[in-house]
Amino acid sequence: MIDVLPTVLTVLALLAAAWSVLLIALDTPLLPLKKLSWTLVGGLAVLELGLLVQAVAGIVSLLGTDRDIERWSFIGYLAGPVVILPVAVLWSAAERTRWSAGVLVVACLSVPVMILRLGQIWAGHA
Repeated sequence: MIDVLPTVLTVLALLAAAWSVLLIALDTPLLPLKKLSWTLVGGLAVLELGLLVQAVAGIVSLLGTDRDIERWSFIGYLAGPVVILPVAVLWSAAERTRWSAGVLVVACLSVPVMILRLGQIWAGHA
């Protein structure tokens, strides 16, 4: 796996969560897109791209290792954030209240937790 990528993704996810909290505090829904919303959506797109890179690198690493790790759990924690983030963005776009960003806060905070667990599984901790 790429060593620095989990740290970068964690920082991006926490920044996106903080930006989403700012949208809640300013009583601004995700749609219609304004400057604050565009910045958040762009950051989420970069985060999703990074999560896809991590998923591909993780699967390649998994196929090339002879470690005794929980393969299905590892794949699940690779795929989880890749799926959760777009679903949260769609859900947030459908919600037209200030709490649309609340969905993004929860999704963005789940990403670092899943990345942490992914690292634990890769290290061999069950």
